[in-house]
Amino acid sequence: MAASKVFAARLAGLVVLGPDGESIGRVRDVVITIRIARQQPRALGLVIELPTRRRIFVPMLRVTAIEPSSVTLNTGTVSLRRFAQRPGETLVLAQVVDSRVQIDDPDLEELDGQDMTVVDLGLEQIRTRDWVVSRVAVRLQRRRLRRSAVHVVAWEHVEGLTQSLLAVPGQGVTALLQQYEGRRAADVARALQELPEKRRLEVALALDDERLADVVQELPDDDQVSLLGQLEVERAADVLEAMDPDDAADLLGELPETEAESLLRLMDPEESEPVRRLLEHSPDTAGGLMTPEPVVLSPATTVAEALARVRDPDLTPAAASLVFVVRPPTATPTGRYLGCAHLQHLLREPPASLIGGMLDTALPRLSPDDPMTTVTRYFATYNLVCGPVVDDQEHLLGAVTVDDVLDHLLPEDWRDEDRAAAADTGESRVD
Repeated sequence: MAASKVFAARLAGLVVLGPDGESIGRVRDVVITIRIARQQPRALGLVIELPTRRRIFVPMLRVTAIEPSSVTLNTGTVSLRRFAQRPGETLVLAQVVDSRVQIDDPDLEELDGQDMTVVDLGLEQIRTRDWVVSRVAVRLQRRRLRRSAVHVVAWEHVEGLTQSLLAVPGQGVTALLQQYEGRRAADVARALQELPEKRRLEVALALDDERLADVVQELPDDDQVSLLGQLEVERAADVLEAMDPDDAADLLGELPETEAESLLRLMDPEESEPVRRLLEHSPDTAGGLMTPEPVVLSPATTVAEALARVRDPDLTPAAASLVFVVRPPTATPTGRYLGCAHLQHLLREPPASLIGGMLDTALPRLSPDDPMTTVTRYFATYNLVCGPVVDDQEHLLGAVTVDDVLDHLLPEDWRDEDRAAAADTGESRVD
């Protein structure tokens, strides 16, 4: 049965269906407009995430039914234009939930003047078919070791939900982090780009160093620099340590030289040293593109040990496709480079065999000074997704992977997935 009263947070994740039952995407947020003098806010529409991960806007007037497991629209034709928040619009889950308010409900006099946290907003469809925010679910700010009861009060009894107060820093991010849990770093980065700058920073501060590093690596260059610049300098150095060395080098290369050097000095020397080596090379050469941490083994390593190394979940599929065999030391820059072993070859050999006896020694190497054109032709010629970078003294310096090459071949703003061509697709946005 279709509902005329719902809580916004319960809509998150619901499948969105067209009139014929076809799946369009999933609800990710609700857009409202907060009015003055405690008037009930109007719900303008839903933010829908398509299977392609693009987020679009669908007006509430297109919604014909809200059920426990789905939201049904009255049309299967929707605008594919990327959702962009307009002035005066507010996102319920991204901006309102976890904000601080006070209530003046005569039925809850004991809570008068106390700081409350918004848990959810209650939406109600009125006679004009419009949806408005009629209720607010709140609880006392979380106390240590226990959670307080949730109270549902009428919108007119809530103080603090204004555009200006929602812009005050220090808001919680519990609801947002729950949305991002289990999602790929690239998807979280895309979601962060759509948040107001204030909320983006609050989420970044709440993520641990490893998770934040993964997310930062997936942001466009300008957003990486902006976010890093808003962090405390010690935290920024910690995040750089947690990033892949090649990504950290790319980011530091976007900063003024003095600023980059100060961050490098704050980093652990073991983490900063490979980054410094990468910064010595031009970013559009094999030396600037490479990762200094490929899978490097000695010739006495068994196939079983080599396969265990490439099972590391932190390795990309490209980096796991080749293992490089060298004389000690095995840390880059290594001892003399002997050759490489292809993953497919390893899978066909007995586990106890030594990889020193199955090397591909004929595969050409890249030089650290090779330009981008040489690197791309190398991958195309030898049908590879990973290749060794070796210096004139036969030391393995690192490896270039195809994903690093694509990052530099694509336009600088390729992470902004909906460019002009996408903007021209579908209908224009209407409320």
